[in-house]
Amino acid sequence: MSALERHSLRLQLRVIFRLAEREDLPKLEWYGKYTHFRRLFERTYQEQLRGERLMLLADVNNFPIGQIFIQLGSADELWLPKHAYLYSLRVMDAFQRQGIGSALLREAEALLRERNYSSVSIAAAKENVAARRLYERHGFQVVAEDAGRWSYVDHEGITHYVNEPCWILEKSLR
Repeated sequence: MSALERHSLRLQLRVIFRLAEREDLPKLEWYGKYTHFRRLFERTYQEQLRGERLMLLADVNNFPIGQIFIQLGSADELWLPKHAYLYSLRVMDAFQRQGIGSALLREAEALLRERNYSSVSIAAAKENVAARRLYERHGFQVVAEDAGRWSYVDHEGITHYVNEPCWILEKSLR
């Protein structure tokens, strides 16, 4: 047994949940892993400034290690129920399976309840069984299937088309 095998260090990190700020945008690329979403992050941030979306982050030492984005729906009439859509839930590999994804879901739901939303939905790729299990553990139920077709323009101006069949899960916030 070597000296390195006998010793260990347990780290305790403080995770703060907060909305994204402009200086977070380059950090959301996670050292190049998500550079192709640079324009999407910028557009989402602009929509957050307009009150159309929220970019909720799990922050450790001023670095976003997790995220969930919220598309805010609006009801034209005050008495109609408001519905939101959660998407882009991700946690950095080194921090997965520590409860951060669950905490992001709870924080997103709390933000929506404060804004009087009555329901929320999220999509899980059919191939991502773990995501569907996570959402179901949090009370979401499958309500539909979706072709999962969408597109984005990457940081170099190239349009990419995504085809990712998914389950749509929904949850009441009341």
